[in-house]
Amino acid sequence: MNRLPVAKRAQILSLLCEGVSLRSISRLVDVSINTVTRELVIAGEACAAFHHHAIKDVPSKRVQCDEIWSFVYAKSKNVPAEKRHTFGFGDVWTWTAIDADHKLIISWFVGGRDAGAAHEVMMDCASRVKGRVQLTTDGHKAYLSAVEDAFGCDVDYAMLVKIYGENTKEEQRKYSPAVCIGTERNVIEGKPDPKHISTSYVERANLTMRMSMRRFTRLTNAFSKKVQNHIRMIALYTVWYNFIRIHKTLRVTPAMSAGITDKLMSMEDLVQIISRWEAMQPRKKVGRKPKLVAVPQESN
Repeated sequence: MNRLPVAKRAQILSLLCEGVSLRSISRLVDVSINTVTRELVIAGEACAAFHHHAIKDVPSKRVQCDEIWSFVYAKSKNVPAEKRHTFGFGDVWTWTAIDADHKLIISWFVGGRDAGAAHEVMMDCASRVKGRVQLTTDGHKAYLSAVEDAFGCDVDYAMLVKIYGENTKEEQRKYSPAVCIGTERNVIEGKPDPKHISTSYVERANLTMRMSMRRFTRLTNAFSKKVQNHIRMIALYTVWYNFIRIHKTLRVTPAMSAGITDKLMSMEDLVQIISRWEAMQPRKKVGRKPKLVAVPQESN
């Protein structure tokens, strides 16, 4: 199979991570939209494997978790009856856990907003951090059993419950979120420091995610049509965010700040990693339908 030059592949992946649509990339880089999609498929699967092997023994002290909403195929109200209640059609939630000090995305998971998804992301997060951490989540009850199963008593865990009021202006109700009028800090396990019971960093990281991926843009037709490609884009974005994008306040990448690596990675470096991963895969498995989880099983 003919491959694009490294520079052009890097350009395609960079544009994807900067929120440019597939068709716009095909015009800017002068390649077919099928080529752009193929690069996304390969890069997403390689990046999921890279994240799985690279993010280990993270020296986290404070971890924050949250969920970000999007939809695939169509909004829930427009999904055909035969496809309703099937994952990948309608509402999709991306769960993230970040290191509040280093801004590193430790774990992510794409699924519903249910106990099963909470369990998956918490188990994965617990396997990637070392030592006791202070954990903060929002008030979603699915976290309670998930955190207990993943961390047991070896965690200082608190929930930050936000209290919302209604928008008084009728024209703002459709597009504006409810106004937060207060918070409650509920200690669930251990002795979390009250000063650090917060989800501000993970919420800001999720805002960056929404702004950096075209698939998360509201009120457009840029949403994902296939959940597999939605997952692949998040896998690519996570590696870009952790290893390539310099965080403004840290002045280094999150991976460098956390001690995962001591070198700044470029998109060309990532293309080389993707190429090596691709060379190790049997041809028939390239572009295969992935499992709908954030962290795939180790490659054979």
